[in-house]
Amino acid sequence: MLERLPRLDEFSRRTFMEYAAQSMLGVTALSASSLFAADTKSKAAPAKKAAGPVTAATADHVIYLFMTGAMSHLDTFDCIGGRENEGSTKPSSTKVAGITLGEWLPSLSKLSDQFSIVRSLHTETADHEKGRYLMRTSYPEIASIRHPGLGSWMMRLQGARKDRSLPDNIVINGDNRHPGAGFLEPVYTPVPIGDPNAGLQNTKQPEYLTGGSFRTRLDLVDKFDTSFRKRYPQKQVEAYSEFYKQATALMQSEDLKAFDLNEEKKEDREKYGMDRFGQGCMLARRLVENDVKFVEVTFGNWDMHTDIYDKIGDTAGNMDRAVAALLEDLKTRGLLKRTMVVLVSEFGRTPKINQNSGRDHHPGVFCGMLAGGGIRGGMVWGSSDKQGHLPDKDPVTVSDFNATIAHGLGLPLEEEVFSRSGRPFKVAHDGKPVTKLFG
Repeated sequence: MLERLPRLDEFSRRTFMEYAAQSMLGVTALSASSLFAADTKSKAAPAKKAAGPVTAATADHVIYLFMTGAMSHLDTFDCIGGRENEGSTKPSSTKVAGITLGEWLPSLSKLSDQFSIVRSLHTETADHEKGRYLMRTSYPEIASIRHPGLGSWMMRLQGARKDRSLPDNIVINGDNRHPGAGFLEPVYTPVPIGDPNAGLQNTKQPEYLTGGSFRTRLDLVDKFDTSFRKRYPQKQVEAYSEFYKQATALMQSEDLKAFDLNEEKKEDREKYGMDRFGQGCMLARRLVENDVKFVEVTFGNWDMHTDIYDKIGDTAGNMDRAVAALLEDLKTRGLLKRTMVVLVSEFGRTPKINQNSGRDHHPGVFCGMLAGGGIRGGMVWGSSDKQGHLPDKDPVTVSDFNATIAHGLGLPLEEEVFSRSGRPFKVAHDGKPVTKLFG
């Protein structure tokens, strides 16, 4: 079989390496399916440096809260009152005069001076998977290449820190179709945490291995693997070896405590909510506290085609409680100034209530929220029209929104990084940052 390996097509070789990594690594925290999902047509070209100065970073970390399923803008961050399409949701006054939120967000209403709202986001896709891909990467999903997510871009442009055992890019409660590192090197791949209450799985040294026996077995595996690496010096094989080393280093590190929510007081955990999103937000705070750069926490249940007002109270309530607790916790611990908190969805929901008492997919306009990391508080950027159907003022594309995040991190927006097929890409595609949100 080994003699035939060089003649395998890209999919088969990738599948082989995925199987090898899963079998040998034995650590479910590292998603092999995303490690090798890169464009492998030709050798990657070096990054092209951008001309001119780069804005100094005001944020060191990002906590990216993704409301998957399409959060209704008219029932949450764009509920202003007086519009028939707002349905049963009533607007609620906030700490900032002139800004209202949907009644389901009482905790965030008290903290409106700490975040800004973008009410004029818009996109062209009403497909969930394509919308999530676009939001995470700034690029439309196509079959010929996989683009990196924002966390991987951040690591690539700032440089991977090899002197740490903790990963710098983590996804909590994520889905299987996350773009991961895309065409970038596998070292930039996010580590997935399926359940924040369980932490990082399969990281304990087996009980039957004591003393130096664990190290002996690792050395033996490395010897077995040496001839294979020499015979097939491909990047996928090198990536597998590198992740093996990273995984074993993490298994033996004290930094694993960062993933253990049992280190927190019960009352503090309850403040976030004991659901997976609430605990994911607390875990994100712990990871940022341990200097992890980018943490994404996803939260579903927003796909409300039927009986929206029987559902949105619980879903929005869980989001409201957790995000408010996160913002307060970050501020109290002195982390909010250097941590940008982002809340967004893949698109919005239709202004018109459908015949099933729900709202359908609506890419025409939706909302995002930004806090910390140099973002001004108590501000609204853009607006939707009288029907909540389209942007009415200062429209913001998905690429613009991601460029705003990248701008806050001081990332070079014009720097080109080439895929292995020689195609140039930028961190936020053609997006322009909304610089007035900073200050």
